[in-house]
Amino acid sequence: MTDAARTEPWLRGTLTELPAVHRAVLHALQLAEEDLERWCVELSEEQFNARPRGTAPVAFHIRHIARSVDRLLTYAEGRQLSEEQVAALETEVAPDAVPAEVFKELRDALEQAGTRVCAFTAAHLEVPRSVGRQSLPTTLGGILVHVAEHTQRHVGQAITTAKIVLAARSA
Repeated sequence: MTDAARTEPWLRGTLTELPAVHRAVLHALQLAEEDLERWCVELSEEQFNARPRGTAPVAFHIRHIARSVDRLLTYAEGRQLSEEQVAALETEVAPDAVPAEVFKELRDALEQAGTRVCAFTAAHLEVPRSVGRQSLPTTLGGILVHVAEHTQRHVGQAITTAKIVLAARSA
C-alpha cells in the first residue's frame, strides 16, 4: 500500500471548496467506505453473516451505516421518515445477506449522501431539527456531525467483527 493510499481522506487536501463541517462529514464517509472495503469486502457470505459470541454480523453494520445515513439526512432535510425507510429499518438484521448487494447499497447510499450533504449551507447549521418518533431536538449541524461519528462507530464494530471471524477461521 502506498503512503498516499494510507493517508486518511481528511489529510489529502480534498474538498477544500466545502465548509469545514461538510468537508469533515464527507471525509468521514469516504474513510468509512475505504476501511470497510479494505477489511470486509473479501469476507465469504458465511463470514459476512457470522455472529461470533452473539455479536451483530458485519452485514448488519454495513446495512445500518447505509440506511442510518439516509435516515439521518432525511431528518437533516427537515422531513420525517417514509414508510420505505421505516420498513428498511426492520430488515437491517435480516440473515443471509449477500456481500456484493450490501456493499452496493453502501456505495449508493454514500454517493447520495455526498450530494445531500453538499446541498446544506454552512449558514444553516444552527437551524433547529428534530429526530425520531419522539422528535428529539437538535440542529442541522448536530445531525451532520452525528452522521460522521455514528458511521465511524459502526465501521469500527464491523472491522472488529471481521477480524474476529477471520481469526476464528485461521485458528
